[in-house]
Amino acid sequence: MQIINFISATAIPMIIIIIIIYGIKEKKKVFDIFLKGAKDGIEIVINLFPTLLGIFLAVGLLRASGVLDFIIKIISPITNILKIPSQILPLAMLRPISGSASMGVAVDIMKQYGTDSIIGKITSTIMGSTETTFYTIAIYTACIKVKKIRFVLVAALLADLAGMISSVVICQLMS
Repeated sequence: MQIINFISATAIPMIIIIIIIYGIKEKKKVFDIFLKGAKDGIEIVINLFPTLLGIFLAVGLLRASGVLDFIIKIISPITNILKIPSQILPLAMLRPISGSASMGVAVDIMKQYGTDSIIGKITSTIMGSTETTFYTIAIYTACIKVKKIRFVLVAALLADLAGMISSVVICQLMS
């Protein structure tokens, strides 16, 4: 265990030292390259900020307005027939949109039902087997200025759906 702690503590400083040594060996201006990278990083953050603000605003509106609860109320008869617990539906709805909102919902589910319950296990598996699709696509496409995301979005949402259905089925089979 001490070896792992040592490796964890020294990994990043060693990588930095290796980069500096390599830069000196190749006769590169390491600090100038670092400053250019930092400048480019700040420009990316400034370009992405409106996208992030829009996503966070949309998630806040969904949760506060009751639209999410209304959608869940409408689809819960279908999910009940498919034996999908209605308690995980808020997570299933928010997970493709926002990681922080879905983490908050997952924590609430865990507190209410417990981590070892079937609902807790499904929640954990969904969190590990799905992605914050809209967030990820928005960040990557805004960064490279891609406007047509239809096919990427459909494929990613289908992958999320497969992850969620698999989570429910596997957790129910294992319990």
